[in-house]
Formats: sequence, structure tokens, C-alpha cells
Amino acid sequence: MVQGGPAVQVGVIALSILGLWIGARFLVDAVVRLARRFGLSDLTIGLTIVAMGTSTPELTVSVDAALKGLGDIAVANVLGSNIYNLAFILGVISLLKVIPIAASIVHRDGIALLASTLLGGLVVYDLEISRPEGALLVGVFIAYTANLLRSSQKSPDHTAEVSSAGSAATHPVTEQETFRGRDVVFLCGGLALVLVSGDYMVLAASDLARSAGISEWVIGGTIVAAGTSTPEFAVSLVAVRRGSLGVSVGNVVGSNVFNITGILGVAAVIQPLIMNSSPVVTLGWLAGISLVMVTALWTGRVLSRLEGGLFAVSEVVRWVLGAVGLLG
Repeated sequence: MVQGGPAVQVGVIALSILGLWIGARFLVDAVVRLARRFGLSDLTIGLTIVAMGTSTPELTVSVDAALKGLGDIAVANVLGSNIYNLAFILGVISLLKVIPIAASIVHRDGIALLASTLLGGLVVYDLEISRPEGALLVGVFIAYTANLLRSSQKSPDHTAEVSSAGSAATHPVTEQETFRGRDVVFLCGGLALVLVSGDYMVLAASDLARSAGISEWVIGGTIVAAGTSTPEFAVSLVAVRRGSLGVSVGNVVGSNVFNITGILGVAAVIQPLIMNSSPVVTLGWLAGISLVMVTALWTGRVLSRLEGGLFAVSEVVRWVLGAVGLLG
């Protein structure tokens, strides 16, 4: 809980946003150099290291909520974050710059996104995620990540993949750059700053929302979800500005797969998740957004400004419906 009135909480949110931007800049610079140092593509590093790093706030919030018996917040946080990532983050990113999408995002990772969403829906539909179900989710995440890393190592040419995704031509990923000691400091420091800033933003935003008498499910699926997804937003924006579209898109898709399989899985293994609110409406919204997004990419291999604008508007609509009590 953030001490103080609304003015103090708004100030904390503003400072958190600044911290997220600074931390994201350090993080993206360091991980892209790390990717090239070990011969990994921007897309692979975005799908794995950056995705897991920026999803740590979701992991922290969901595990903490699970330990406190707040299954609604734990699950709604993950489902809401995934909707926010796809609709708002990719939507806003595409408004800034038309995003060409690598073939692997459309085929391999698009299918993984839909499959993980379906699996998540199956395990939460009965309002409980047991420890065996949690272990299954974690196993799926480990297998998916191992396949990503194995595929990246087998591929002799990452340049074509990232170039097709719009990566900066002046920094081909086949050119291995030196990963120096200071980059380790930037990587750890940037990630820490992103996580701490995201945590304070969640606390302040949650306090503001609770004072309005909104349900825990709606809070978890909107305010908390957006707060924990701010690192993904900040990292994706900075990555786009620096021409690393593979990191930007891979970060969002990888985070979504990690959220449902890794985060829900780990939280349920630690403490079975029991929900008091029905997740059907939120699940339907997530499934619809995921299917429309993958279909749009499959047909055009590009996310246009018009499509991005419609996705972003859909998230605003979801928040409005939640605020008036129609989504929870």
C-alpha cells in the first residue's frame, strides 16, 4: 500500500513511469548486445529473456495473491495482462510504426499463443487451478522455451528472420557485438529498475481503484494488469525506437505465453488458485483478441496502423465495460 492521498499516489505513478522508461532503455540495449554475442536473433531474445524479465511483475503479483488466497486477482492479472499486451501494447506500437511480422511469429509463435490461451481457458474454466494442472502448465512452458532456443541454435542465418520483421539494417544479428562488464550492470540495473517501478505503479494504481469500490476481478484484470504490463510496454516502445522490432513483438508474444503457462503454473504449484468470479467473459475476450490478432498477421504478415488503432480502442472499451460492472 502506498501511504498518502490521491495526489501522492498519482505522483508515485508518474515517477514509476519515468523509472520504467529509463530501466527499459538500459535493458533493451543490454539484451540486444547479449543476443548478438551468443548468436541469438532479436526475436528469440525477445521471446525468452526479455519476455520473462518483463513478466516478473505479473509473477510476483500472482504468486503473492495466491499465497493470500486472492485467486481472482492472481488469475485476472494474468488474463488481463495478456489482453492488454495484445490489444493495447501492440496496437499503440503499430500506430507509431507499421510492424512487419517475421514468419515464425505468424506460424510457430502464433500457434503457441493460441494453444496456450486454449490451455489456460481449460484449466481456469472450473474456477480452480490445482497443483497438477499448475505442474502441467510449467512443463508446457519449459518445453516451449527449450524449443525456441534449440530452433535458434539450429538456424544458421538469423538476419533474414529479423530483417523480415523490420529490424534495423545497420545492426544485423549475425554481427556479434562485445558484451562487456558494464552491460551486465545495465542488464541487471535496468531490469531491477523496471521491476521496482512496476511494483510501485501497481500499488498506487490499485489503491486508487479500490477507493472507487471496483471488484477484485475487475481490478486484477484492468488496473493491476496494466500496471504489471507496463514493463512490456516500456521495453517494446524503446525497442521500436531503436529499430529492434523483433524484441518488441517477441517480448509481447513471449510474455503472453509465459504469463499463462509459466506464471499461472508456478502460482498454482505454490498454492492452488480458487476463483470466486466467473472468468468466462474475460476468457472469451482474450480468446477473441488472440484469434483476431493471429488471423490479421497470418493474412497480411503486417500489423497496420488501422488494425492497431482498432485493437487499442477495443482495450479502452473493455476498461469502460469493466468500470460500469459489465465485465466482473
